[in-house]
Amino acid sequence: MSTVIVDYESGNLHSAEKAFQRMAAEAGAGPVTVTDSPEVIARADRIVLPGDGAFPACRQALFDHRGVFEAIEERVIGQGAPFLGICIGMQMMATRGMEYEETPGFDWIGGTVARIAPADPALKVPHMGWNDLVIDRAHPVFDGIATGDHAYFVHSYHYVVDDTAHLLAHADYGVPITAVVGRDNIVGTQFHPEKSQATGLRLIGNFLTWRP
Repeated sequence: MSTVIVDYESGNLHSAEKAFQRMAAEAGAGPVTVTDSPEVIARADRIVLPGDGAFPACRQALFDHRGVFEAIEERVIGQGAPFLGICIGMQMMATRGMEYEETPGFDWIGGTVARIAPADPALKVPHMGWNDLVIDRAHPVFDGIATGDHAYFVHSYHYVVDDTAHLLAHADYGVPITAVVGRDNIVGTQFHPEKSQATGLRLIGNFLTWRP
């Protein structure tokens, strides 16, 4: 078994690599490789797509790496390899993003990435720091994780899904904030599991042993 973390010059790759390598070693889940090679991605058993910054810039950076998105989509959508999107890597699975301008996403899970609009003006945007997860639907990546466990968020926009069956978990920030989405062999977290201590490491370990 092998796991690829996609390097398209967006995301905290060092901390993600260390967290995934640690949990892969504990789970006996095989090597973890950071790469921008379409050929390596096409052979991976699991694919992780991180992302930090703004939706349009991340999408542009990904598509600037020739053949990378095509390899991801063929492996994940065409062949069913488990996929984990993190932060903007999760948001790009949506139909569209509305940060700065309307930008098309992958349209893997229908929805729109919209600006957070808490009813309480005292709640600042970006939503930054620790927040409690609320589990909406059971999923193998939540094994050993419960409502009330903490995760670390840094974002101004969140994923509003078209079909609530794809909303796996949320957080409360004066308004429900999407925390985890998923369907079939695809899952995404708005929070950073590599920065979320025990909760995040548990989710990473679960993903590495998940067999959709």
